[in-house]
Amino acid sequence: MSSFARLEQFREIWQNRSEEQEKDGRSERTRDDMNALPRYTVFWLCALDQDRVPRPVEPAVEEFVQLLERSEGTALRGAYLATGFRPDVDLIFWLLGHDPAHFQDLALALRRTALGRALPVRYAYFGMAGSSQYDPTHGPAFLRGEPPKRYLSVYPFVKTPEWYLLPFEERRRLMAEHGRLGDEFPTVLTNTVNSFGVQDQEFIVALEDDDVGTLITMVQRLRAAEVRKYTQLDTPIFLGQRYEPREALIRLVQ
Repeated sequence: MSSFARLEQFREIWQNRSEEQEKDGRSERTRDDMNALPRYTVFWLCALDQDRVPRPVEPAVEEFVQLLERSEGTALRGAYLATGFRPDVDLIFWLLGHDPAHFQDLALALRRTALGRALPVRYAYFGMAGSSQYDPTHGPAFLRGEPPKRYLSVYPFVKTPEWYLLPFEERRRLMAEHGRLGDEFPTVLTNTVNSFGVQDQEFIVALEDDDVGTLITMVQRLRAAEVRKYTQLDTPIFLGQRYEPREALIRLVQ
């Protein structure tokens, strides 16, 4: 099954569950509805080694793309060119799946290709998606089957130790205020996944929109949220523009 077909399959699962809820008289999605969808995601942030780019490039690109799009158990949400936005990353791959082992299998296979040897991963952000503990009906946009947008901003996120010592109801109040501020920007897709105990960060935040200016304005607005004082880390931030994988690679290596 192709990566595109898997994304369509995930979208159908979400739609079918929504239809079931309507028949049952439920107006909101539940935690179980969220968790029936692909639970894991990984962002590979790669830097091109120009001296190792194989020639001719077209066969090498084709080999790489075939592996990327037809890998067992993974779905590619997007390939994003980051060249020009940061000096240390050229390309971001965003993958979804049910089993973390499939991400590792794909990473090993890509690294064995001619182009993969010229495109090492500099950062890898891995996490598990699900519904929010503060609002079980809220979860990452990709779980809802929302189509990807033109621009992606992704970064690690860590809260202060004091945050976890607050009463649960106080944390929920603060997150509700944060959510209301975010609701002022309905075109922005938000995706927050957990990385507790498996990576240095606690969360990965991925924001999507067709307009970079909207992303900037929204994040600036969210700085006014009271919960901001409990943020310990939310950098480095990586920005990329989405292309079809083949086009992204050709633009990068030619």
